[in-house]
Formats: sequence, structure tokens, C-alpha cells
Amino acid sequence: MHAIVCLKQVPDTAELPKVEPADVMQGTLKVTRVVNPWDEYAIEEALRLKEAHGGKVTALTLGPAEATEALRAAVAMGSDEAVLLSDPAFGDGDAWTIGYTLAQAIRQIGQYDLVLCGKETVDGNSGLTAATTARYLSIPLLTCVIKIREVDFTAHTITVERLVEEGLEVVSAPLPAVVAVIKGINEPRYPSFRGIRTAARMAIPVWGMGDIAGLEADKASEAAAAVRWTNIRKPPARAAQCEIIEADTVEEQARILADRLLAAKVI
Repeated sequence: MHAIVCLKQVPDTAELPKVEPADVMQGTLKVTRVVNPWDEYAIEEALRLKEAHGGKVTALTLGPAEATEALRAAVAMGSDEAVLLSDPAFGDGDAWTIGYTLAQAIRQIGQYDLVLCGKETVDGNSGLTAATTARYLSIPLLTCVIKIREVDFTAHTITVERLVEEGLEVVSAPLPAVVAVIKGINEPRYPSFRGIRTAARMAIPVWGMGDIAGLEADKASEAAAAVRWTNIRKPPARAAQCEIIEADTVEEQARILADRLLAAKVI
């Protein structure tokens, strides 16, 4: 069994400072960065599959040199190998260019059974990278997975539960497949002391654009992005007024409030 976990280093939403749009646009925003919280569930699920079936887990990310720390966090949790895709030529891509680059890197890594990732990232929130990666790998995509019911690595099949608006949906697919997991599938473990030591000593390979076989530069560069952030601005401030409804009884206050809400077409 070989599971590849695609993860991303993102700003720590628990420690975000006051963000000004100009800082984001100019790349001068300084924040603490961590593993995307959704991806931690993917790492944990990959580790549980390894513990149940044997094999190995490879962590993969695309980003600047400092994204190595996100990979070390995955290794500290228990991942066996890690690869960083980093090159100024990648630029600031979108889900299409990133998915394409990840897919080409996965092919270069070699034989694999599963590609796991979180349902989305807390910075982009598009939830599209899993889909584009699956598209470029030409393999099935299973999203919003809250439980992996069964995996048969001999028959090359997987059965999962997907959390949808109507309830739970049970889906089976052939392997390999891309599986995007959601919160609730597990509880990510803390890195062990031994894992932290292993991660600190590990030499993590860095693949640039020229190191990935079959990668077409015009599909992986920022120029190929279909979406660009051309302007980021704060929404206008909204003025609010507070009015205390006076009445002799609570019931009368509730009636007046209901009439006001109906008149304002809030309800």
C-alpha cells in the first residue's frame, strides 16, 4: 500500500494578525504558517491505512522553501517520505496549474494506491485542487469522505461514505483514486518525540520545474492560471442600530418583534 498525501502550508487562522489588503497583494503579509487543518485529517487517515495494511505514506506539497516545515510536520506524525515542489517558475498558480503539477509529480513518485487530501484549504477555500489532480491523473475522485469503509488492495477497490446534504452516500470506486476527506473522519494524532527527531534529520528532496519528467512549463507556470486575484479589498463598514422593544409583557415584545421582522422581510 502506498498512500500519497497532498498537503499545503497555510496561515495559522488561530493567530492571524490584522490583515490589510495591500499586504496580501504585495506579498508582505507576515504570519505563522502551519499544515492546512483539513490536510491533517488526510495524513492521519493515510497513517491508519498503513498501520492496518502495511506499506508507506509519502507527503507532497508545492510551495516556497519554508513549506518544508509542513512536510516535516507530516513526517513527525508518521509519514515515511516527503517531497517539496518548489521553483520560482511555478509562480502564484491556481487550482488548475497546481493540480497539474501535483499530478505530474505523483507520476514521477511512482506506483501508488491512493492520493489523499483535505477537502479544501483555509486560505483559498475553492476545494478544486483534489478535482484537478484527479482529472490530470485520469483516476476517480471521491470528495467529502467522512469514512473509509473498506479498501481491498488486492482487488484494487475502495468503498467510502460521503457526507452530502441529504445524508450519507456510500460509494465504491477502483484504485488508484483521489480521496478528499472532511472533519469527522478521524482525530489527527500528535507528533511523537521520535517522529520529531526523524523529521528534523530527514533530507527532503526539492523538485523544481526541470526535475519533474513530462512537466510542460506552459501548463505549470503562473501564466497558465485560469484565475487571478487582481484586487482584494475590505467590504464597506455597515452601520448598525440597536432598539430596545418596550412592552408590558414578554409576549407583547415578541409580537412586536415578529411584526418588525415580517415588515423588513427578514422572516
